[in-house]
Amino acid sequence: MYDLVIIGSGPAGMAAAVYAARAELDFIVVEKGISGGQILETSDIDNYPGYPSISGFDLAEKFRAHAEACGTEIIEGMEIEDFKQIEGGFELLFDGAKTIETKTILIATGANPRRLGCPGEEELIGAGVSYCATCDGAFFKGRETLVVGGGNTAVEDAIFLARFCSKVTLVHRRDSLRASKNMVTKLQSLPNVTIIWDSVVEKINGDGMVSSVILKNVKTGETTEYPTNAVFVAVGTKPNNLGWSDKIPCDESGCFIAGETGETGIPGIFAAGDVRTKNLRQIITAAADGANAVYRIEQYLAEMK
Repeated sequence: MYDLVIIGSGPAGMAAAVYAARAELDFIVVEKGISGGQILETSDIDNYPGYPSISGFDLAEKFRAHAEACGTEIIEGMEIEDFKQIEGGFELLFDGAKTIETKTILIATGANPRRLGCPGEEELIGAGVSYCATCDGAFFKGRETLVVGGGNTAVEDAIFLARFCSKVTLVHRRDSLRASKNMVTKLQSLPNVTIIWDSVVEKINGDGMVSSVILKNVKTGETTEYPTNAVFVAVGTKPNNLGWSDKIPCDESGCFIAGETGETGIPGIFAAGDVRTKNLRQIITAAADGANAVYRIEQYLAEMK
């Protein structure tokens, strides 16, 4: 039986791994995809101390290298499907019938992009509809693109796309952007960027590839067709709570209810990063969550003896 199983390998999971290794816990990190988390989709990070400018991919690689240098075992391609409480801890189910036993669990699974939920979106994913400008933007070099959203991610995506797209349109449902002021200033200085305020995407059109969107002004109700070759959706994220909201208390958005120590409503199960309730969701706060959670896990394990 492990002391700890960390589910997820983003900043929270990797920071937790470093601290778990330093505490000499018997642990593993499991990841259903490839390690790195959401930061793999970020083109340029300039707010993580020590790295004035670094790509999300490169920072994720540094996190992983640090964790592995401490002796961390990272198992990729393992999707945890369920858990049950057993004597002395928990049994985690994966691959239908296989199990892992552990005294504690740290859920650091992050969050997934929210969908618009409009007609045409699902049908055109991968054919002009994308949730990752960093991943897919280069396919639309010299073409017209549209970004939906008003936060840091949306503005960052628009700035990134403006480097090589002929025209970038940012569509926001409100009359002001929520993004940081310096990012908004930079966006508004770009000559090939247009902002459409007070509007939402009602429908995405295209026969095999995106060709246009139907925009609706939320104040007037007026609808217009707007041509574009791609739609990049950046309207927030949905916590990846593994479908366990019926087992572990969550808030209305689906985040596990957990404070700074990461303790959830079930003793022995902890949450860190974007999957837990918190005010600020940043790489640095996710990493801090991982460290805080392992500190409390150490205490919890000592109390079990």
